[in-house]
Amino acid sequence: MTTDKKVLVTGADGFIGSHLTEALLDKGYSVRALAQYNSFNNWGWLEEITPRSGLEIVCGDVRDPDFCRELCRGIDTVYHLAALIAIPYSYSAPDSYVDTNIKGTLNMCQAARDAACNRIVVTSTSEVYGTAQYVPIDEKHPRQPQSPYSATKIGADAIAHSFYNAFDLPVVTARPFNTYGPRQSARAIIPTIITQIAAGRDKIRLGDLTPTRDFNFVADTAAGFIALGETPGIEGRDINIATGREVSMAQTLETIVRLMGREVEEVTDSQRLRPAKSEVNRLLGDNTLITTLTDWRPRHSLEDGLRRTIDWFVKPENLAKYKTDIYNR
Repeated sequence: MTTDKKVLVTGADGFIGSHLTEALLDKGYSVRALAQYNSFNNWGWLEEITPRSGLEIVCGDVRDPDFCRELCRGIDTVYHLAALIAIPYSYSAPDSYVDTNIKGTLNMCQAARDAACNRIVVTSTSEVYGTAQYVPIDEKHPRQPQSPYSATKIGADAIAHSFYNAFDLPVVTARPFNTYGPRQSARAIIPTIITQIAAGRDKIRLGDLTPTRDFNFVADTAAGFIALGETPGIEGRDINIATGREVSMAQTLETIVRLMGREVEEVTDSQRLRPAKSEVNRLLGDNTLITTLTDWRPRHSLEDGLRRTIDWFVKPENLAKYKTDIYNR
């Protein structure tokens, strides 16, 4: 497929954003990819992408409204992924989450409106639902701000919907459940298990292993974003990107240990435990809406996705990027 449409990915230097950028390029899109400005001129995970025609990398910050207006000029579709996402760090620095997640989304919605973009896909998170009141969790499930992070994402979702209602901004809210895969931060359960085992640890330091999650391989999540960017007539919707499968953290640990062929001891690390009322104990997504409105389907089983993830992390050049002896909040 080739297209003359130019798309923007904010947060392209991050885990999901870099995979989405690659997937869009593979489909023939021209991509303007935003990496957060830093004085090292480092493009984050975009450094791992083979340079190719159609990729324009820009450095900046979504907290600046004037920059966002320039960023959106000439763009057909915006994929807005830029956010602060680490839940434990949001306990320490909630103000920065408000600035980036809420005000940043406000800036991007206003910029997309000013530039008359044809679609803006705003990234939500399954964390806005909190612990499941019923399963599977559909898009009508109540929002429960169980962490400062999830509260700011609820606020960002509300900003996006307000622009749809007040200004007819063509917004679609993508709500991915727990994504995993190559390049993920070690703050998350799957990479922290893999990196500790790969580094030769016999005792694996983890938090609570009783919660359940709906894990989606990153290639499937990226495909879900593209489907929501391309499908006509779905503006104003919140749409889950979920597998409809549920697995506990303990089961995930057992599977990774088996696939990596190691015997390890799990040790509870108190600093990795969320406050009791902040822990999301159960997430299981309903993907009926996305599979009805689009042709998207999850293509990877959990075991297949874990094998691919392990294969990437155990390569010495990739493992060297992670500080396995330090808890990444």
